[in-house]
Amino acid sequence: MNQDTITNILVCGIGGQGVMTATEILAEAAIAEGHDVKKTEVAGMAQRGGVVTSHLRFGRKVLSPQIEPGTVQVLLGFEGAEALRWSHYLRAEGIALVNNARLVPPVVELGLFEYPEDPAGQMRAAGRRVVSFDAMSIAHDLGEIRLGNTVMLGAIADYLPFAPDVLLACIVKRFARKGENVVDANRRAFAAGREAVAKQLGTASA
Repeated sequence: MNQDTITNILVCGIGGQGVMTATEILAEAAIAEGHDVKKTEVAGMAQRGGVVTSHLRFGRKVLSPQIEPGTVQVLLGFEGAEALRWSHYLRAEGIALVNNARLVPPVVELGLFEYPEDPAGQMRAAGRRVVSFDAMSIAHDLGEIRLGNTVMLGAIADYLPFAPDVLLACIVKRFARKGENVVDANRRAFAAGREAVAKQLGTASA
């Protein structure tokens, strides 16, 4: 099979950020569009504070959930150091969408790993295409830090092989039982994530 017919997305971050939930919603959107979908969590310790990474693959027919290095179209980095650590999975023309709010993993606090200086900058220096923004500040401004997950989904919405509204519909469905206020907050977070990326690329509407 032509590898280009398959979309490879790698989602990484720290436990408690909603990495796996985001991957589930992305998978639901791909399924809604008729894609064959495979996903897997490839790093352990998903509890709050541990690192977690999800592979998501979809297309006409996908045989394995495992993504090979150098084949990722979009890397969605909930945390900068983790995005840097997994950046070798990007294709040459791939893009990394990175939350640049610094969240220090336990391995750093324990002195087992030194937090890198300017992870997004290091990725750019290595020739990677990177869009970085502070998803946590955006969520805070919206009044609920937990909206950071939906901000990140908004960030990736324009880099999928289907319309952003497909992804938004899956987010709305996920939160519908929590009431209209929660749905509205997630709509605003989704829009804010899209806008954050557009502003970084200089394409935001006036």
